[in-house]
Amino acid sequence: MSAPGRVTLIGAGPGDPDLITVLGLKRLRAADVVLHDRLAAPELLAEAKADAEIVDVGKRPGDDVQARQRRIEKLMIERALAGAHVVRLKGGDPAVFGRGGEEIEACAAAGVPCEVVPGVSSIVAAAAVAGIPLTHRGVSLGFAVVSARNADGGEPDWAGLSGADTVVVLMPSRRLERIGRGLIAAGRRPATPVAVVERATTTEQRTVRCTLQTLAAGDFAGQIRPPCVVIVGDVAAGRSRFPRTDG
Repeated sequence: MSAPGRVTLIGAGPGDPDLITVLGLKRLRAADVVLHDRLAAPELLAEAKADAEIVDVGKRPGDDVQARQRRIEKLMIERALAGAHVVRLKGGDPAVFGRGGEEIEACAAAGVPCEVVPGVSSIVAAAAVAGIPLTHRGVSLGFAVVSARNADGGEPDWAGLSGADTVVVLMPSRRLERIGRGLIAAGRRPATPVAVVERATTTEQRTVRCTLQTLAAGDFAGQIRPPCVVIVGDVAAGRSRFPRTDG
């Protein structure tokens, strides 16, 4: 590791290890250090070099998220400045609710070269495996994506999403009822179709179809396992001709 170190942020995809990109796999196999999220597929970690340092830096319930993120950045920079090629293996795409921007900024501040390898986001993967086209002529001209909670833990601006035909909500599992109530209060029809896609692209994937009214009533409290994605809009009704890969 005498050569100058560097960092590569790799999007590992939504769950199925086969969905990592060719470039992502190439960079992973060349890494000296792999810092991976909690849900990283074991099959991908097995692709690292035999002498690579593998570190689980995934965040867990109860963690001080900000402090944990700063520790990840510190470790990443320290290893790179010591000459290592550090891979930061992140679920989905590094730049979509993955704090990739903060890690890019940390590298820039430390003078460490940083490459970003995009990944398949759960936004599109969850819709695809459920047979839901996020855009569909005559039904959905576009879609909006939002996290189920703001950085301060508060509610998203549901009213600000009123112009989107389709809304995709990430990290929603503990806020399903709030999502339903918030979107109805913002003017969405209670009968608006909803699809909750659980553990997309894995062997445990499942799609639950309902309406905003059902979601708001709390009927699924405790029944949905993370990670999952909520898709709201007429395209979620299941009338699409797209082939589905789950039930």
